[in-house]
Amino acid sequence: MEGVVMQDKTINEMIEEIQEQFNIVGRTGELRKCLAAKLANRHILLEGDVGVGKTTLAHAMASYFTQDLERVDGDERYSSSKLVGHFDPPMVIEKGYDWDSFVTGPLTTAMQKGSILFLNELNRMPEGTQNVLLGAMDEGTIIIPKLGAVQAKEGFFIISAMNPAELVATTPLSEALRDRFVWIRLEYQPEEEEQNIVRVRTGIKEEKIVKMAVKIIRQTRDWPDLRRGSSIRGAIDLASIIRFLEANEIESWIDSSIMSLATKIELEDGVESLIEEVIKSIVTTTFKDMDFF
Repeated sequence: MEGVVMQDKTINEMIEEIQEQFNIVGRTGELRKCLAAKLANRHILLEGDVGVGKTTLAHAMASYFTQDLERVDGDERYSSSKLVGHFDPPMVIEKGYDWDSFVTGPLTTAMQKGSILFLNELNRMPEGTQNVLLGAMDEGTIIIPKLGAVQAKEGFFIISAMNPAELVATTPLSEALRDRFVWIRLEYQPEEEEQNIVRVRTGIKEEKIVKMAVKIIRQTRDWPDLRRGSSIRGAIDLASIIRFLEANEIESWIDSSIMSLATKIELEDGVESLIEEVIKSIVTTTFKDMDFF
């Protein structure tokens, strides 16, 4: 990829600039794929667990290419009229069906401005809303009844992010829609990179706090009582809190871990233990495995 150039820069140089400008630790391989897709004008679908940095990559890409970013957070109530836009009834009565009475949605705005459209949690949107994207992705055109065609300006680009399809409250993407994306998976990062993320985000210098916080959240990802473990946000919150408590007392770590992780993990079906008890077991086990004190 060394030979790929944009404005006299190789992709590797661009990766280094993005990492430096936006405090992105690692993710070199994923950034290389994102840049190659952007330069090739192939719309991107990022898939990965909560908290792996999908939104961070999308914002970094938009900022690096100096493009506006229109963000949509999907849910089961997000309709096609919200995505494209709708007519405002009082304005229609006053002015009729024209652009003055039309409330532009993020898809239409991104096409008109040549912006990046970031669709967060795409697979939580209803299938009918998802399918509105097909024309925009194929021909760069959408048809708005009573107004006509909207043609995308140069630079229009879609980055979509979705959690793994097996999660609750997700809608499988249609084959037609998946076919129009290039796909990039984001996994949890290596332990050393996660430690660096905690250092960057918290400014904490005490190595044992950083390492222990990361060890604890990594334990949650393989813990048998948990369906879903914690993202790096759990370690950031945990390290931030514990430095104001007695970091040399395990009870402080237990209390801080419960505060930081209870909202970021999910119990497996059938587990009768309280979430506080599960977190306490994780922390005590982690301390037994490390010579912290």
